[in-house]
Amino acid sequence: MKKLLYFLISLLVFISCKEEKEEPKKAKEPKVVWKSYNETKDLESTKKLEQSRMHLKLINSKVLNKNNIWKDLESELDYFSVKDYNRLKEYILEKDIPSIQQSVKDGKLSYEELTKFYIYRIRKFESNNALSLNAVISLNPKVIKQARALDKMDKNTIDANSVFGMPIILKDNIGAKNMYTTAGAVVLQKNKTDNAFITRRLLDQNALILGKANLSEWAYFLCIGCPVGYSAIGGQTLNPYGRMVFESGGSSSGSGVVVAANFCVAAVGTETSGSILSPSSQNSVVGLKPTIGVLSRSGIVPISSTLDTPGPMTKSVIDNAILLDAMTGKDLNDLASVSSEKDFMELMKNSTVKGKRFGVIKTFLNDSLYLQAIDKIKIAGGEIIEVDPKQPPLPRFLSILNVDMKNDLTEYVDLYASNNINIKTIEDVMAFNLEDTLTRIPYGQGIFEGILKDTTSSKGVKKIKEDLKVAAREYFDSQIDTYNLDVILSINNYHAGYAAVAKYPALTVPMGYTNKGEPKGLTFIAKPMLEDNLLQLGYGYELISKERNIPEKYN
Repeated sequence: MKKLLYFLISLLVFISCKEEKEEPKKAKEPKVVWKSYNETKDLESTKKLEQSRMHLKLINSKVLNKNNIWKDLESELDYFSVKDYNRLKEYILEKDIPSIQQSVKDGKLSYEELTKFYIYRIRKFESNNALSLNAVISLNPKVIKQARALDKMDKNTIDANSVFGMPIILKDNIGAKNMYTTAGAVVLQKNKTDNAFITRRLLDQNALILGKANLSEWAYFLCIGCPVGYSAIGGQTLNPYGRMVFESGGSSSGSGVVVAANFCVAAVGTETSGSILSPSSQNSVVGLKPTIGVLSRSGIVPISSTLDTPGPMTKSVIDNAILLDAMTGKDLNDLASVSSEKDFMELMKNSTVKGKRFGVIKTFLNDSLYLQAIDKIKIAGGEIIEVDPKQPPLPRFLSILNVDMKNDLTEYVDLYASNNINIKTIEDVMAFNLEDTLTRIPYGQGIFEGILKDTTSSKGVKKIKEDLKVAAREYFDSQIDTYNLDVILSINNYHAGYAAVAKYPALTVPMGYTNKGEPKGLTFIAKPMLEDNLLQLGYGYELISKERNIPEKYN
């Protein structure tokens, strides 16, 4: 009897202690649901805008139900509360990678909390029809589980200047497992691919692929004069600095917007001619278009194997260098790929504009933001040299893209697309689109029609490429060499076409906002393989300017 009594008392004490140690469960958060709405009034308001490309025919996709974006992760957010979200804001919003890594090391947040914060934030804004930006097409269903695994590792061994545990969003023409790679097109809606080379590089360093960003469909190589940032899969990407007022830039529209709105730590875009520089400038973020070959193109839906390149899009130049470092590497499957021995973060040390020679384009000096940027550089000790190069025409530039796209799309489908993708050619895609024009091509497919009409031979396009490369390099080099310039300064993507055919790298850094609140970027252009110079000078400028501000309604 005594033994039984002793056992019962011990059991009660054990249960009591267990109950004291267990934390009470949080209340389950109410389910957040996106509901479609009548877009008529919003669409009518865009017809009054001066920019004709902002005359929208639709806002939300007719193909994608937004609730499906976060559906597989819904249960993970059941006990992530508004209180959790607000507590974490100070450690995440507008913070660079080294700062976030330090907060993780200090125990202020975990990689799991960081990941949940972004998913919660995406759902919070994308489910609100007054604030949604249509910037995200899909989320990685395994990303929180992957974040938890990283939290079990020793934080003290993690380099603060690394992508370890950092949630990154990829433009949805870049291959990644667990998600479809659509290029925004219905015909690729179920294109389940392997990881692209640059995706593997990120994963090898334990970055977290958070999801896929919306884009201008087929990287803005489908329709003529249509809105940038529109895709049949993702709908119309909107600019957080002027929703349905300012363009989001293209074609890496979603990549620019997700960074601007703090939906991720950083993003990756792609550029053929202006597709990183434009949305980065329009969304007040830092965007780098590297020299062709610095980053692999394998596993990316193409326009042109001659001119395509991926590139980092970030809130700061520091993050840009970190992301670039993470993605570099020689890819034997990409003939243009080169091996880079540079440590871009290490080379960022002692960045300054002092004593550097900047080529300033005279015709841009009537732009007040450009002029202010030049004045800041001058005050900081930079040498300003006004240049006035004669801008040559770039005849038949489009033929390069037409001929390459014709060949490169077929090669992509053969090598990287999933077996259920039945199209092989541009003709196949066009025929598919014509089966349902209202859903698949509301703005037409005029560029695709032009591809078929272009009869330029392989020999002819080779000559066009060489002629344009010579003309564009002469345009830049006539000033760089004559005046011993470190860099030429442009605005936004104004010289993107020249940098493209010259195969010169370009970096854009937030330069400020117009009187209407529209962002602009100061764009640095240099000779090939000088990404380190661009990042150093861009960082030097960023330190003296600090022009980026978080979008007012997304703080």
